[in-house]
Amino acid sequence: MPEIADIFRRYGDDYLHRFGANILPSHRRAMRDLRACRTEAMGGQLYRCDRCGGEQYVYHSCRNRACPKCHGRDTEAWLAQRRKDLLPVPYFHVVFTVPEQLRQVIRRDQKTLYPLLIRAAAKALIKLAADPHYVGGLVGVMAILHTWGRTLAYHPHVHCLVPGGGLDDDGQWRSARTGKGVGKGKSFLVPVKALSKLFRGLFMDLVGKALPDAAIPRAALTQPWVVYCKRTFQGAEKVLTYLGRYVHRVAITNRRIVSIDGGNVTFRYKNVGQKVWRTMTLGASEFLRRFLQHVLPKGLHKIRYYGLWAPANRKRLQHLQAILAPHADAAADAPVEETGSPSRIEGSPCPFCSSGRLVLAGRILCQGRSPP
Repeated sequence: MPEIADIFRRYGDDYLHRFGANILPSHRRAMRDLRACRTEAMGGQLYRCDRCGGEQYVYHSCRNRACPKCHGRDTEAWLAQRRKDLLPVPYFHVVFTVPEQLRQVIRRDQKTLYPLLIRAAAKALIKLAADPHYVGGLVGVMAILHTWGRTLAYHPHVHCLVPGGGLDDDGQWRSARTGKGVGKGKSFLVPVKALSKLFRGLFMDLVGKALPDAAIPRAALTQPWVVYCKRTFQGAEKVLTYLGRYVHRVAITNRRIVSIDGGNVTFRYKNVGQKVWRTMTLGASEFLRRFLQHVLPKGLHKIRYYGLWAPANRKRLQHLQAILAPHADAAADAPVEETGSPSRIEGSPCPFCSSGRLVLAGRILCQGRSPP
């Protein structure tokens, strides 16, 4: 089965030769790490069967957050922690997007503008939800930055998970209300048109303060910005799982790679709102360019928590959980181990004879990793 790492190994040198002077340090690091992930270059352990003598090499992971083979256990640990923070109420999935004219402005100054994009989305939600006409209380916002579309095109946007209600000034829980014109019995959080305008104003104000000389296209200031807000009738768990896929990874998984052949890469994708898989073929250099543009700058946090989910409000959240679900099981989850760690391999059944057990026979030192 072809992997993204194979594309880097086969075509990475050509890509470096072609664009080397313009490749960001974070992109170089991702190229180097993905090529070496779970190979002898990373070092590892040698296990030997205590019966037949069969040997199995287990190499270390690169742990780069752009790697599709790493962080499966980290994702599960994140999901387990977030589940403990959920309230027993309906949830809303809110997505904030920016006009196409702003995308290159954001891409040129990612380290500054990505955090502002997340902050503006969260502030808009919290401010509008505080209006007594809507929720009338402090909501929680879990915001996750995405930068890609289905075909790896650059498309920065923010996904938010929001409980359907908030905590008012008297410490009482106020549920999301039923709005006019949305149908009988259909709850809503806030009106998306008002949310869109508020988001646009907050983001542009933050950009103006952070980058006063930034050239903002006029069309981006006058056209409506698209905001999606819908109750998660299939449950917060499904949205959490969806968001969790990208917490520690980037835009595409190895399962979507169909073939690597003749200087081209073919991968699968789905159009928005469609269930049918389609395929797209790109030149290897174009595929690598699209993949690498979603590697975030070093040190940038793509997940942030606001309102009731902010660390400063931990006690208020726990108080709400006690009120809304007094009998909820608060037992801590069992510790999660990283796949491929020695404790997971030692003593496992031998894959060769099935009757013996694997024991640690030696360690493989990590090789010096120069830039690719």
